[in-house]
Amino acid sequence: MSLGRISQRVGSIAPSATLAVTNKAKALKAAGESVVGFGAGEPDFPTPDYIVEAAASACHDPKNHRYGLAGGTLELKAAIAAKTERDSGYVVDPAQIVVTNGGKHAVYNALAGVVDPGDEVLIPTPYWTTYPEPVKLAGGVPVSVKTTIKAGFKATVDQLEAARTERTKALIFVSPSNPSGAVYGKEQIIEIGKWAAEHQIWVLTDEIYEHLTYDDAEFHSMPMLVPEIADRCIVLNGVAKTYAMTGWRVGWLIAPVDMAKALTSLQSHQTSNVAMVSQVAAQAAVQGNLDAVLMMREAFDRRRLSMYQMLKAMPGVEVLKPEGAFYAFPSFERVLGQTIRGRKIETTLDLADVVLEEVKVAFVPGEAFGSPGYARFSFALGDDDLGDGLSRIADLLSEG
Repeated sequence: MSLGRISQRVGSIAPSATLAVTNKAKALKAAGESVVGFGAGEPDFPTPDYIVEAAASACHDPKNHRYGLAGGTLELKAAIAAKTERDSGYVVDPAQIVVTNGGKHAVYNALAGVVDPGDEVLIPTPYWTTYPEPVKLAGGVPVSVKTTIKAGFKATVDQLEAARTERTKALIFVSPSNPSGAVYGKEQIIEIGKWAAEHQIWVLTDEIYEHLTYDDAEFHSMPMLVPEIADRCIVLNGVAKTYAMTGWRVGWLIAPVDMAKALTSLQSHQTSNVAMVSQVAAQAAVQGNLDAVLMMREAFDRRRLSMYQMLKAMPGVEVLKPEGAFYAFPSFERVLGQTIRGRKIETTLDLADVVLEEVKVAFVPGEAFGSPGYARFSFALGDDDLGDGLSRIADLLSEG
């Protein structure tokens, strides 16, 4: 019997579709093409100066040239606890916090701590592309709970209950949502939290977009609204989106103390500590005010409205006005079946290929998010590029 060259677990992992689209767009730009990319899930602003200055100063301190505590510095964990109470009202102890190498690492570790082989994890669609993969790596089974544009991309308790089995171990809950831009209302969050508590289901709640809501939409933290869920809840967060720090790679999770201790042990064997200078930068970020995010949110809001109006005007496109994060998630279902420049468009994967090849605009097809027929467009890019890119797509669709 010959053994596989690559393990089945690793070989079954799907690559990040969002990074693949971004990388393809960058390659075309490097080749001299005029490409507009809507794939990137990161602010297009620089990290605020006071954070960069804190990091530069930290570089000169020899203590930051050495290993640190695997789960994060005591100073940063205390600052995260204070920030969490300030921003959501949720009071936590620093012992509940594990500082991770970015938000993806927090997701991976949380699922590794919760999921045993055969356990099922409920994931409402559309979902961030990364969520199902660490479930599968842990030996678990991701279970999609389908939502649609007509439902505002929000799962109901009835849907979750219909998907629940005796093997259901956890729910991944996201509000504001990547990729849909949906924000759950207070009563909806309470209802879902109480349902999870009743059935002793773990909730992994991703709060990375907590400061990016628009119009009347408001962020609410589930364990704050439903205290009885706290003993089976892991909060995922980080500095990437709020402070334009995607490249610094600092995230964290907040969990019950026994889980946090176990995940710190796991991380001690995986990566040890997050880079010390990055931790100093993150501490400066969370201890600072929110002036920078307010400035970015104002720009995102302007772009959000422009993108919404332009997508809404495209033939065959249906779109909801995003309530949070920095993404729109339009439906192209009425475009499917058409022929564009000689190519039959059967899926949004086909549409994405044609749009990139013909008009040099990159976006992520909905298949990557468990929602065929849809697509994700980030409005975290310059106003001129946003208008140019959407105009190119509108012109192309108008040819049909």
